This record gives sequence, structure tokens and C-alpha cells, in this order.
Amino acid sequence: MATLESKLAEMLTAPVEALGYQLWGIEYIQAGKHSTLRVYIDSENGVNIEDCANASRQISAVLDVEDPISHEYTLEVSSPGVDRPLFNAAQYGAYVGEEVKVQLTMPVAGSRNLKGVITKVEGQMLSLTVDGKELVVALDNIRKGNVIAKF
Repeated sequence: MATLESKLAEMLTAPVEALGYQLWGIEYIQAGKHSTLRVYIDSENGVNIEDCANASRQISAVLDVEDPISHEYTLEVSSPGVDRPLFNAAQYGAYVGEEVKVQLTMPVAGSRNLKGVITKVEGQMLSLTVDGKELVVALDNIRKGNVIAKF
């Protein structure tokens, strides 16, 4: 799946940036006729519904021409929001000192679900303080990661 998402990111980055947005990340959730392609966009000024609609039209046009997904799916274009998903080392690095929740492919310290504070990111390794203990997780072991919003 990651290869499809990587291919989509390569295909969509330039068109999204041409509109003045940053391609934050891509999730493809395969579920037969109910599959979803979720594209997250962001900008320094935030993203509103009109921004998502504009980006959706551009992304849809590119996908219609390139046709990287051969079966039915729903395209969703969204802001990452306050509990933003994290997709790469740079994004995790930008949230050092913040609390995150990560779901792992392989357990670390006996758990696939961790909640802790990011202490550092070195290369493709993420260090978290979880319940007072320092844990190191490979970024490619993270299935899903989100910032925990503080209000």
C-alpha cells in the first residue's frame, strides 16, 4: 500500500503546490466498492472548505488522466485538523515535545498502541517518552500516527 501512496504523492505534489497548498499526506483505505482515497492538504493560513473543493477538482482531474487506481473509490480532500496525522520524519520532527498516539505494525515494549511525548527524531527512528520510559520506534513500523490535540 505504501508504494501506491508514494506513487500518488509523486503524482499529486506539484498540482497541489501549484494551487498554493502543501500536500500533507495521503491515506488509501481499501474496502472494495467503498474504498477511500484521503488527501490531506495544508497551508500557512490554514485550509477551509473552499480550499478543499479547489484542490479536489485539481486532484480529481489528475487522477482521471493518470488512473492509478483501477477500481471504484471515493476521493476526500481534507485539512489535517488539530489531531493531525503524521506521515514522515520531518512531520514527526516538527512536533518534538508534543504528545502523539501511534499504532504500530509490530509491538514495541509489548504494545502496538503507544501514547507518549516525542523526544527526538533521528533519521527514520522516533524516540517517545511513554509512561516515564524512553522507547525508540522505527518510522516504518508506524501504521498510523496522530498528534494529540490540547485544548
